[in-house]
Amino acid sequence: MTILVTAAGGQLGHLVVDALLARGAAPESIVAGARTVAKAADLGDRGVRVVPLDYTVPESVDAALEGVHIVLLISGSEPGGRLAGHLTVIDAAARAGVAKLVYTSVSHADTVDLVLAPDHKATEEAIAASGIPAVILRNNWYMENYAGDLAGAAQTGVFSAAVGDAAVAAAARADYADAAAVVLLEDGHLGRTYELAGPRASYADIAAAMGEVLGREVVYAPATPDELAARLASFGLDEGTVGFVVALDGGIARGALDVASSDLTDLIGRPVTPWTDALRAVTPAS
Repeated sequence: MTILVTAAGGQLGHLVVDALLARGAAPESIVAGARTVAKAADLGDRGVRVVPLDYTVPESVDAALEGVHIVLLISGSEPGGRLAGHLTVIDAAARAGVAKLVYTSVSHADTVDLVLAPDHKATEEAIAASGIPAVILRNNWYMENYAGDLAGAAQTGVFSAAVGDAAVAAAARADYADAAAVVLLEDGHLGRTYELAGPRASYADIAAAMGEVLGREVVYAPATPDELAARLASFGLDEGTVGFVVALDGGIARGALDVASSDLTDLIGRPVTPWTDALRAVTPAS
């Protein structure tokens, strides 16, 4: 069975190919689709077939799907603008008659109050309507999302966000990638929706992990939405980006990512990466 990994030039997609190879997949059974092929060139050096694949170029999607049986659709990176690309892949996969479509969604996409959710909910609905046998992987937050906060804390000793006393159930990208590899390689997952999450961590817990990694005290300082907006604007971010980040924190504050589920550890057969290890991997050079 040939597996196509979309967005293989990105961080998650590349890690999925790594995980497939680590779990014994033959390199020649993997197709790595990348918008910028050069970003996946090292996978070609390992025997993986690397092909151009751009969600906005339907011809590239059709070409990448030739001879493919299983597809991992990694969600696009432009919030509010990714659904059209997802639909392009879903339609092409349906025409190609793929046997399994795996999609990386977000926690409780169908019910959660999170600015990111509508694209994912609509994509899940389109997959269901397509009739393609599918598996939905609802990824919680990535620990690596806090790399910028970690860099700021290294300078100031403060980790600030407008989430109040909320918590997230984040995991490292490599953990989500490993789970994707499992469902791509194994039978028995079709029709399932997995809520993939790590252990619950408050922002004070994350600050403590930052402090351990940085070797200095880091405190969590809750901010109001207005304070966060002013700080982001002072960094030169445009109004749309500021509004998006503030809305994102608002969803987290309302518990959007406070999820309890063992699906991730059950799939990968091990504990998830500790916060300190994940943060250490993205610690800014001193």
